[in-house]
This record gives sequence, C-alpha cells and structure tokens, in this order.
Amino acid sequence: MTRVAERPKPFLIPEYCKGCGRCISSCTKDCITMGTEINPETGLVPVVLDLTQCNGCGLCYSACPEPYGLRPQGEEAAFELLDPATVLGPRPFDAPVPEPRPDTMVPLPEREPLIVKGTYAVAVGALLAGCRHVFGYPITPSTEGAELMAKVLPELDGVFVQAVSEVATVNMMYGAGGAGKRCMTFTSSPGFSLMLEGMSYLIGAEVPAVFVNIMRGGPGLGNIGPEQADIKLVCRGLGHGNTHAIVLAPSTPQEMLDLAMVAFELAFKYRNPVVIVGDGYLGQMTGKVRLPRHMVQPGIPEWAVFGDRSHRGNLICSINLSEAGLEQHNLRLNEKYQAMTAEEQRSDLYRCDDADILLVACNTPSQLAKGAIKELRDRGLKVGLFRPITLWPFPIDALTPLLGRMRDLVVVEASSGQLEDELRLALSHADVYEPPPMSHVRRMGGILPSQVEIVEHVLGLEEVR
Repeated sequence: MTRVAERPKPFLIPEYCKGCGRCISSCTKDCITMGTEINPETGLVPVVLDLTQCNGCGLCYSACPEPYGLRPQGEEAAFELLDPATVLGPRPFDAPVPEPRPDTMVPLPEREPLIVKGTYAVAVGALLAGCRHVFGYPITPSTEGAELMAKVLPELDGVFVQAVSEVATVNMMYGAGGAGKRCMTFTSSPGFSLMLEGMSYLIGAEVPAVFVNIMRGGPGLGNIGPEQADIKLVCRGLGHGNTHAIVLAPSTPQEMLDLAMVAFELAFKYRNPVVIVGDGYLGQMTGKVRLPRHMVQPGIPEWAVFGDRSHRGNLICSINLSEAGLEQHNLRLNEKYQAMTAEEQRSDLYRCDDADILLVACNTPSQLAKGAIKELRDRGLKVGLFRPITLWPFPIDALTPLLGRMRDLVVVEASSGQLEDELRLALSHADVYEPPPMSHVRRMGGILPSQVEIVEHVLGLEEVR
C-alpha cells in the first residue's frame, strides 16, 4: 500500500502579517482567528493560528497577500528575518560627513524706496532672504503675494507651484524644506487651518519653512475683513503633538519685509517652521519700504537631504515607533523651544519711559493705538504702547520691568481676547500673579478697534479713578 505524505500545515511569521483577515475567511476549519495583541515590531495585530483541526489544505497560503506571511511548515528557516546588512552585505558606499556650504551675503546697491502693499513687501523680503521655492493655493486677502512670486520666480531660476489644496501645499513645503531649500507659502485663516497636520510633520521632522498667514474674519469662511483671531492657533495650536514655532507679528509694510528676512534666518537657525501673521488690512495696505543693504545667497545645510553624495547619509523623518525614542525626541524639541523663548523674544516700546497707562497691541491695531496715545498725551495722560513683535514666545522679559509703575494695562485687539490670553499666560509663567488692573478694547468680525474707541476707553478708566 502506498502511503500518502501528510500535507504540511501552515506557520505564521507575525512580522509579515497585516491582520487583513483574508486567511480567516479562506479557512474551512476555522483554525485562524483575529489576534488581540499588537506586534511591537510592526505596530499591527497579526492573526492567531490554532492548528488542531487543520487538514493542510493550503487555502490560507493562497489567500495571504504577503508572500512571507503564511508558509508551509518546514520552510521556517528559509524565511527567517535577517538584518539587511547580513543579507545584502556592506553598503556600496560610506556616507561621508556633509561638506559645509554656508550662506553668503551679496551687497545691494542703494535704491529709492518702494511703495508696495504688505503682501508684496513680504514677497520681496523672502526673495532677498534667498527664497526661490513658493507653494500655495489662492485665498483672499493673501493672494497678491503668491501672484507676485509666480511672476518673478521663473526669472530667478525659482519655482512657484499652485497646489491643488492647502494640504498639498504644506507637503510640498516638507519636500523642499527637507532638501534644505528656503520655501514659503501665503495663506489666510481657513487655509492655514488646513495646513496644520503638515505643520506638525514639519516640526516633528525639524524642517524649516515660512508661513505667511494674513488673518481674516471667522470662524468658518467668515469674511475677508481684518481680524486677529488666529493668535490662539499660531501660538497654541500648530497641529497635533508637542509643537511650537516662532510667530512674528509685523505692524507696517516695512516690517513685513524686514521680518520676512528674519523669518528665514530663524527657520534655519532652529530647523523649525516660522509663522508671520498679519491682519487683512496690513496685507493690503500700501506703504513706503526701504530695501536692505544685502541679500542672501543660500548655501546647503549639513542636515539636508539634498541628493548629492555629500548629503546621501541624511534622513528627514517624523515617525518614531519607539515610545522611549519618541520621548527623547520630544525632550530635545523642548530644549529647542526653551532656547527660542530665551533668545528670540522681540518687542517694541513706544513712549513707555514715563508711562503709567500701558496699551498692548500688535499688527494694525498697534498703529491705531499710537494715534490714540498722541491724542491722550495731548490731554495730559501718560500713555505708552507695548508692542509684541513675537507673539510666541511672548516678550515677557521686556514687559515685566514696566509693570511696577503702571496703573492700568489695556489690551487692544481685533479678536475675542486671544492676545490678552497670551499676555495673561506669559505673566503666569513669569510668576507675576498681581499685575496692574487689565481691561481691553476689542472688535471682531473683520472690524478693527478705532482710535476713538481706544481714547474713550482710557478716558473712562480715568473717570472711574
């Protein structure tokens, strides 16, 4: 009698199992069930085999989409997981230490001032900072900056890409920034919201980029009027996880240009995105702008994934499946945030030397506050302006020395208290628990606080006193 060889039963290599369940539906003996434990090497849940009733039919092998997931017993050794270095041998090259290629400064001839709107001024500043890669999706009131870049970049061997969405935009920036290129985008409030997932990836992978957010009225689509209601977003809501970025708040077209150049410097100094926020009026208003005395010719950062031999050993990535490794990465990010907080606080003090009433404002409302200060001083009141230029980190170190002689703090803003929230949080972190009495002048919905409203509010404080 001829003896029929017993058919081999399956075995599973858990590292190759995605838990798709196809083998479960193929098994006529119900020998395969969905697992309940995550495989730590893959983060997936493999199936579980119970071969008590298995007849070795082999249907599960055919159903498995992974060629090495389910195999017949006896082939275990052939599919042992091995280090690629053991299988493939040594790498065909040794990744060299990247050669430093630093930025260089190119002198500019003196020119007459330009008369341009704020979004144009940011674009000119970015070009002078060496930015030649711009990605974006049109949205009012920031579109003119992108339009200008689309016109001039081809003449400068640069690239402008109108992406299919803001989500696509931010991921294009990830690619360009990861290659060490200076890149940016222009957007406004609803568009910026869509970019926040990608912003978290940029911060996690330590990729520099510059975002220009010309804030408009919200929530939702709102309108295209000026507002400052994205302050909480740029200071506390830059995507999921442990995320922060330096936030610059210019108040004039000149500062739009100057801070654009600063933004790229800081983005590459810290390998982190930087956000420039302006309100709708600031993006559209026209002003006199003087050009700097130099422009930047960028080099190639040592960490960049540039594609040449010198940089071929580099890696840009924001994924870290090891809990301990991810914790260490976050601790290192925290050290970077602490350095930003210590070194990058920026502010402007206007007529604060003898002031005992202090207005706090940024962007266009700070210009209206200056007009109110002139009128109030003509009436004999000693009023000054504290203007935060960095909203994060909030410039608390420059503010605290002023507080001892202030009778009142008045926060002037085009939002429902988001700037005041940053001020109060900064005071708390600085252990200032009894600041001067704080009040505010607020408008919303695309309306800015007026000079008249600021003057009347301060005069009202004096009447109560």
